[in-house]
Amino acid sequence: MPDIVIMFFLLGVLAGLAKSDLKVPKAAYDTLSILLMLTLGLKGGLALHGQVSWHLLPEVITVILLGIAIPLLLYPLLRKFILLNAANSASIAAHYGSASAGTFAVALAFAEANNLTIAPQTTLYLVLLELPAIVVAILLYKKATGSTGGMKGIWHEALTSRGVVLLTGGVIIGYLYGPEASKDVAPLFLGAFKALLALFLLEMGVCASQHLNPFPKQHWRLISFALVAPFGLAVIGIAAGMTLGLPKGSTLILAALTASASYIAAPAAIQAAIKEADVGLAIFAALGVTFPLNVLVGIPVYFEVMQWLAI
Repeated sequence: MPDIVIMFFLLGVLAGLAKSDLKVPKAAYDTLSILLMLTLGLKGGLALHGQVSWHLLPEVITVILLGIAIPLLLYPLLRKFILLNAANSASIAAHYGSASAGTFAVALAFAEANNLTIAPQTTLYLVLLELPAIVVAILLYKKATGSTGGMKGIWHEALTSRGVVLLTGGVIIGYLYGPEASKDVAPLFLGAFKALLALFLLEMGVCASQHLNPFPKQHWRLISFALVAPFGLAVIGIAAGMTLGLPKGSTLILAALTASASYIAAPAAIQAAIKEADVGLAIFAALGVTFPLNVLVGIPVYFEVMQWLAI
């Protein structure tokens, strides 16, 4: 049986495909996403409390390099084989180089359910992968089109996006206060983590179904990319985890993150920086195809690959 939170995602997909009137109100969804990202940041910060040392530097640098390398790898593939223009190639490269908080939460729940060891700094992977890919993809677009300037605004947009602020803020608060001083707020955030994730995935299921009904056959090249790319990107994440000697849980989460695509932070940043990009196309690939793939199939498959490699 899959983890119970996955069933909430399936319920949302089925409700959407059946054209049910089920819908999480926007205000409720915004509250859920804020609580979920704060919870993820807080969990990571509490785990990091008293654990930070210079030994983490190679790990931090490697994750940042992954965020830089993935859009550099994907951009020419999207141009030559998926036949997208420069704007949409850069947009999708940014979304896939960045990471999904929802996928992180599901991978974290999967690792915890399977009693896999998770390093305290694992939440930092999500924070570190959010920014580099967005900036690199925008630079690729600017180089391709010969445009210049505007990088100050891009950095501001990327650094002040809701996901980055909440995740980073949660990590800092959790790290500074530690488990003992945060016990008054811990029940709300940590105790309700799976319930928050279940409700978040219910809404994600409804959203995913909207992108799949009717099925956009005209985008078959992009759909193929969104189905195949995560497995190749996950292998890169697993290889990085093996090289760094990460524990199984952290390696699985890193693989899930490299295989994921952002649908919260990246769309806002790309929409502001690349006006010509069809952000809806990127959201369709990220949320309509890759997110369900990772949640329903990908994460267990990545775990089996790790087992086969005897990590």
